[in-house]
Amino acid sequence: MTIRPIRPIRPIRTDADHAEALAEIERLWGSAPGTPEGDTLDVLATLVEDDETRNFPVEAADPVDLLHFAIEDMGRSQAELADLLGSRSRASEILNRKRHLTLDQIRAVSAAWNLPIAVLAAPYRLARDVA
Repeated sequence: MTIRPIRPIRPIRTDADHAEALAEIERLWGSAPGTPEGDTLDVLATLVEDDETRNFPVEAADPVDLLHFAIEDMGRSQAELADLLGSRSRASEILNRKRHLTLDQIRAVSAAWNLPIAVLAAPYRLARDVA
């Protein structure tokens, strides 16, 4: 492997700086910790994370959105959720924001699907509260 000289690290101020930092991270990916390349990778990753946190804040997760994510993107199903919650109608009511999750339901879903209790227990609005 040919080692290119490491360029000075600069703050990320523009989209071009961000793209350049990501390209350098990709180039350095897998560098051994404690080496100049590994140290540069750590510093760049920290700069990119800080830039993305400032410029692209992520909203706090909503319990119902998390359940939809689990069903749509994690390979779970509404039928599985119904089994955990006790009935198909209960699962439907929760997914449609007509009823809150109970503590027992939160514990059951968290344990079965390995979802964070803190997110499942977060307050959220029901459909009637939004109108």
